Amino acid sequence: MRIVDLINKKKHGERLTKEEIEFVINGYTSGDLPDYQVSALLMAIYFKGMDTQEIADLTHAMVHSGDVVDLSQIQGIKVDKHSTGGVGDKISLIVIPLVASVGVPVAKMSGRGLGHTGGTIDKLEAIEGFKVELSNETFINNVNTYKMAIVGQTGNLTPADKKLYALRDVTGTIDSIPLIASSIMSKKIAAGTDAIVLDVKVGSGAFMKSLDDARELAKTMVNIGNALNRKTVAVITNMDQPLGHEVGNANEIKEAIEVLRGHGAEDETQVALTIASYMAVLGGAFKETTEAKAHFEKVIASGEAIELLKKFIEIQGGNPQVVDHPEKLPTAKYHLDIKSDMEGYIAGFDAEKVGIAAMMLGAGRRRKEDVIDFAAGITVAKKMGDHVNLGDVLCVLHSNSPDVLEVEKVVRTAFMFSSNQPEPTQYIYEIIE
Repeated sequence: MRIVDLINKKKHGERLTKEEIEFVINGYTSGDLPDYQVSALLMAIYFKGMDTQEIADLTHAMVHSGDVVDLSQIQGIKVDKHSTGGVGDKISLIVIPLVASVGVPVAKMSGRGLGHTGGTIDKLEAIEGFKVELSNETFINNVNTYKMAIVGQTGNLTPADKKLYALRDVTGTIDSIPLIASSIMSKKIAAGTDAIVLDVKVGSGAFMKSLDDARELAKTMVNIGNALNRKTVAVITNMDQPLGHEVGNANEIKEAIEVLRGHGAEDETQVALTIASYMAVLGGAFKETTEAKAHFEKVIASGEAIELLKKFIEIQGGNPQVVDHPEKLPTAKYHLDIKSDMEGYIAGFDAEKVGIAAMMLGAGRRRKEDVIDFAAGITVAKKMGDHVNLGDVLCVLHSNSPDVLEVEKVVRTAFMFSSNQPEPTQYIYEIIE
């Protein structure tokens, strides 16, 4: 078998077989196939696409290019969730204790943030003592005992995806739906869970800018999950503005606490309840999501959710006192109010610019080796539909450096004004089952 023949085959829009895809993935992972030939194949895939079976075969080959986590010792239907990335996205911190409250095991493997989107692992490390590296025995014991655990991704999970992603990044093939979908789903399937709820973000702060593209990605990933015997649901959610009010690691922990106390912003509360409800249904705790959602609202109102968050932090070595005393979380030295020089309604948002501004403050990474400042971030005071008077605070920059002039310039351009009040914001667009 020669890769040049497979390049020509895909160049003409023909279908690659399972054996041909495995030849490419195994050869590239081992170093037998050069970058320039795999780059050519990626570009052919970019232009000609792949059918459902090809994408499933590609995902399967990537899953088995490295370690596959064995969670067979965990009792029950193990459920995970994945977000395609956004600004202020703290949903995992909220849903883990909620889903655990109904006995559905959440065995979650998460990554770190890069660019304008934050990572769940970075946020949790803002809590003093919180361990994101657990032994396999501790991880399994925590899930069996408390129904919840989260760890960082292992070094040899889907090595083919790591190599392919790096190559896509420098060859203009990042935005290919077959390649995006197989990349995401290979990591989720290799992590060993039985069911997956996908939070597919769409809008200015998301990778997918249009609803049509988000829908295509969601359907592709659900098809992959089904083809590889994983119960999979995708929830398409709005990322045209930051989720909630806080962006930044310690700030987002504080806001997740508020949601679990019943005082969270409407958008993040509704998205979290929806994601948690589908996780609970896939895990067998409920037959209908409406029933699950009503139950989770009671779990929050009763105080059970906040107690489970404390337990979650405690069993992973963190200081649970941060839940009742969030001032124990890292706090920035400087807080700068960005005041409006216009009057009107917030009619639009460039959420990506808010994420970039937070990264510039130190809350995110430009490069993988950058060090995170857990205290840095942005509080968004005005959101879409809000009326703004001259001099009202639009947002607050939290920084350990007094020099934030460039950040202010970026964040000011994120707010778009109108004299007319816009239509109410839709938080959830569609469910793909």
